[in-house]
Amino acid sequence: MRIGIFGAGGMAEALGGRWSGHEVMVAARDRAKAEKISARVGTWAETARASEVILLAVPAPSATEVVAAAGESLAGKILIDCTNAVGPGAVLTIPDQAERIAAAAPDAHVVKAFNLCHVDVWRMTPPVFGGRPLAVPLCGPPEAVEVVSSLVRDLGCTPLNAGGLDRARLMEATMAFTVGLWFGGHDAQACFPPLPA
Repeated sequence: MRIGIFGAGGMAEALGGRWSGHEVMVAARDRAKAEKISARVGTWAETARASEVILLAVPAPSATEVVAAAGESLAGKILIDCTNAVGPGAVLTIPDQAERIAAAAPDAHVVKAFNLCHVDVWRMTPPVFGGRPLAVPLCGPPEAVEVVSSLVRDLGCTPLNAGGLDRARLMEATMAFTVGLWFGGHDAQACFPPLPA
């Protein structure tokens, strides 16, 4: 699969490095950082044109600006939004981030994914906790979710179809809520025990 990555920060490096079995191209403001992820580096539009799936891994406030810069090159592409718009006090600074990105790229197929875990989790090979592979919820159009599910499996994780993009706002709020618990010194994982048999 041809994967484009917008951004060269921690999430771009962690996920891009794990998808090395695919053809990866990176676009970022910092070309030197982009070259550490992939030898193939281009502009936003060049990377979008060369890719089937694009990981949007830029700071949340820049997301719609980057999508606009890629322009029509995103038409028909799957755009994975892993951004988190969270500020001090673990509050959402941009409500409905995934839906705003979809509005900025109306001809792309936006899937919200990979936003619930810290970047170091994505560096684990594979991310397994208590003997169970990490589950990764995906919100977006069914056909696009199926494609992104294969990339989740490449990481050794279990994909979960969590519904359409309208449900992404719930995932974004869940992330902010759990981050607030963790920074408050609480065990957020204890809030979500498995169902009794």
